[in-house]
Amino acid sequence: MNTSTYKIESAHPIVSRLSRAGIRNGAVLSNRELAVALAAKSLTSPPGGEIRVIHIPSGEVVFSKSGDGRLFDA
Repeated sequence: MNTSTYKIESAHPIVSRLSRAGIRNGAVLSNRELAVALAAKSLTSPPGGEIRVIHIPSGEVVFSKSGDGRLFDA
């Protein structure tokens, strides 16, 4: 069983484009693909803040983008 966990985080409030997702800063998920997909579909308020997905056990940033949609290399 895979017990890896991933945290979606930002220095700004996260606003999800998916109305039922309810993603909040610090959301913890056990599925990497789901965490990245939800982070990719989210924005920050005010726009332009960075959104990251962190692999909690290692602290590695596995995904990062600006809240205005620009992807960063992670």
